[in-house]
Amino acid sequence: MSETRRAGDPELTTYRDVQLSPDFSELRRRFRRFVFPMTGLFLAWYFLYVLLADYAHDFMSHKVGGNITVGLLFGFGQFVSTFAITLLYVRWADRKFDPDAKHLRDQIEGDES
Repeated sequence: MSETRRAGDPELTTYRDVQLSPDFSELRRRFRRFVFPMTGLFLAWYFLYVLLADYAHDFMSHKVGGNITVGLLFGFGQFVSTFAITLLYVRWADRKFDPDAKHLRDQIEGDES
């Protein structure tokens, strides 16, 4: 199966060169240093919620006010933490990740300034 190339498409070796470059390795390392711990933290928080819901019925059904239970607060906390992590990632990416990613993209596309 042959691939069709359009005029102005960079050579495939350009992508490989960028992938093997120290700048790309650093960018990938920075991305992983943020994303993996944040994912692990969220998964630990999520599994804590699931395990408590399954094995700590008395604790999760404890009323903290009116019909509001600890389990309901934990569930709401899942939504809050999801939005907080998203906000943190967007702010982090805007400051620390996107400028370098744009630089690499410009190198690939030949728009280096």
